[in-house]
Amino acid sequence: MSIEQFGEPAGLVETDIPRPRAGNAEVVIETEAIGVGGVDAVIRRGTLAGYGFAEGMIPGSEVAGTVTAVGDGVDTSLIGRRVWAFTGLGGGYAEQALARVSEIVELPDGLSSIDAVTLGSAAPVAHFALRHAHFTAGESVLVRGAAGSIGIAAVEMAAAGGADVVAVTTSSADRGARLRALGATHVLDRTGHGDSAAPESYDVIIDIAGGADLPDFLDRLASNGRFVLVGVVAGAPPADFGMRLMGAFQRSRSFATFSLDTVPVAARDAVRAQWFAGASRGELHSVVHAVMPLADAAEAHRQMDDGVVFGRIVLVP
Repeated sequence: MSIEQFGEPAGLVETDIPRPRAGNAEVVIETEAIGVGGVDAVIRRGTLAGYGFAEGMIPGSEVAGTVTAVGDGVDTSLIGRRVWAFTGLGGGYAEQALARVSEIVELPDGLSSIDAVTLGSAAPVAHFALRHAHFTAGESVLVRGAAGSIGIAAVEMAAAGGADVVAVTTSSADRGARLRALGATHVLDRTGHGDSAAPESYDVIIDIAGGADLPDFLDRLASNGRFVLVGVVAGAPPADFGMRLMGAFQRSRSFATFSLDTVPVAARDAVRAQWFAGASRGELHSVVHAVMPLADAAEAHRQMDDGVVFGRIVLVP
């Protein structure tokens, strides 16, 4: 599948491309499952065109499957092994995908490829975002935009890490009930209200949404509270959002962005393997909204745009 035209999901079309050949330090993976992420939709809309993304590209960054070929400098014993792989910010929506050997992690026997692409990016982002926020047991946590795979993982990890409160924002009572089953203690609407028993402020806020309402959530930080932005699925925040922090200078609140790109590869791989193993033991849940044929990628993106996805959509060739 390629992005024939930026904009609506219909711009995603089936495309015939040559089979990839593994170059130096690369592997070819026969894909069994392909994760549909929020960044895929942002790229498809053309939002990041100024960063080098061009029409005609194949989207997708997260696949799982079997290694079928390796390039120079790669251990040939990898051939035939099941792996999760990060393909970069493109190239994943394909029957065969290329990845750097440094960007693959072998899968435990008890974890399916579908579960792997649901957790492979989300679990490390949630793990390191909570660490970036210096979260400790006994603190209150708010996860904004909790219905996606990163948000769900953050909820489970915060609850398992001993959070005193795990509040979430979401769009419906049904989603709220599902998030409570995963560890949330308070369910708020998208504006951050709707539960009179919820705290007024939080020690840690993990935000996957961003967008125009972000400044209002800065106001929900407790004194010495830490806000970590890990995604902008609702768009960039207002240019002057930092003035909310300045207006509450004496509260010593802080704001940070977080990208997994800043984590050393070895640390990323260790945490990813840790949570893959944990998921195979039931310690972390893979929440799959739907499994769709690769040819239905446009429909998957329509559902992403409509905001009806809880967890992750997975494509299969």
